[in-house]
Amino acid sequence: MRFFRRKIAIIVVLAYAIFSLYAAYNVFFNKRVISRVHRVVKKGTVILDNGKGGEEEWNPWEEDERAQSLVLQKRRDAFRSYQDHVAKNRPKTYKVQIWGKAAIGLYLWEHILEGPLIPADKSSQWREGEIQSGKINFSFYTGPAVVQGHVSLDTDSVVLVLNGREQQKISYSIQWLQHVQGLVQARTVSRVAVVLLGNERCNNDWISPYLKRHGGFVDLLFLVYDSLWVNDKDIFQWPLGVATYRHFPVVTLSGQMVKNVRPYLCNFLGTIYKNSSRETLMGVLKQNGLEKDCLMHVREKWLPQETADTSRQYQMALAQSDLTLCPVGVNTECYRIYEACAYGSVPVVEDVLTPGACAVGNRSPLRLLKDAGAPFIFLKDWRELPAILERERGMNQKEKTERRMRLLEWYSGFRQQMKDKFTEVLEEAFFKIT
Repeated sequence: MRFFRRKIAIIVVLAYAIFSLYAAYNVFFNKRVISRVHRVVKKGTVILDNGKGGEEEWNPWEEDERAQSLVLQKRRDAFRSYQDHVAKNRPKTYKVQIWGKAAIGLYLWEHILEGPLIPADKSSQWREGEIQSGKINFSFYTGPAVVQGHVSLDTDSVVLVLNGREQQKISYSIQWLQHVQGLVQARTVSRVAVVLLGNERCNNDWISPYLKRHGGFVDLLFLVYDSLWVNDKDIFQWPLGVATYRHFPVVTLSGQMVKNVRPYLCNFLGTIYKNSSRETLMGVLKQNGLEKDCLMHVREKWLPQETADTSRQYQMALAQSDLTLCPVGVNTECYRIYEACAYGSVPVVEDVLTPGACAVGNRSPLRLLKDAGAPFIFLKDWRELPAILERERGMNQKEKTERRMRLLEWYSGFRQQMKDKFTEVLEEAFFKIT
């Protein structure tokens, strides 16, 4: 009995061992793939031992998948077509860099183009900004740290703002022109314009060799004062603007400041030059007892810089006067005219030509402002002033407020006009956009 049990146990162990070996063989050595998915086979198809049919397997969803794939492909093609259409019709922008190496550049950037400046601190060594005007993306660089070779160029179009008023400034301007000339010769820059604070007597011959019309490389010149060169083709007149070198700000008047009664009929804060019409002006005011009606503060010597107190005093005089008296200096056009406009104080302009090579004729002096319809009071002699002030006394506050608003609207429109003109001239001359 014991032998029989032992025999059965041996048989069971052997059977288990054989089954284990068989299972191991199937797991590790048999390559036959058994699909757990029930496959629908076309009639007549023979399944071989390796699991592959004699014919290609039939997929009942094949037509649906193909249709869905076609729909997706059409959507992709339509989206690509839309992207191409958007890219093709997207307005093209052009880049122009402005290098402000004269204070008049700040009038161009902040007052005309109304561009931002970073940092806001006026004493910063490097200031820059960017703005879009028309189809041109303008970038502006100014400050003592903006030196030759240290402005990163991302365009081949440059506007250089220079001062040509006196010999020292001219020498500095020539250095910048020669630097840009080198960039043109190296084909780094291909289009150049210059905004120039010209000489007050219109003696600007020093820049002539650099103009393209005389074999130079400067395509366009925007020139301050009534120069005979202005032809509105490649040389354009540019406004003098406000005294940004004395940090005259961008002025925004509140509605109350526009409507308020101003305590003074007129103002004049400035330098009295010997044997000038300014002496005549002061004599007229004294002889007619008008000193109380007009806010006056005069000095005998011109000072290039203002203190914070004198600057505040000057701006307050503009804001508190109905009229601002604008006698001629070396040139008829002066900063005071534009600064008075900013505060809504009507400029009373001495409309006489000054010595020099500037244009003459019915439109001069102040050709640019007259052509723009400036709502100023023009006189030829300061002896006309008492009659003008008498008429002022006869105006009521409503009339003065309406006149003030007309002046502010005109000045805003004038700056917009100059912005549009500057942009359009560059678009056409630099990029052939009409």
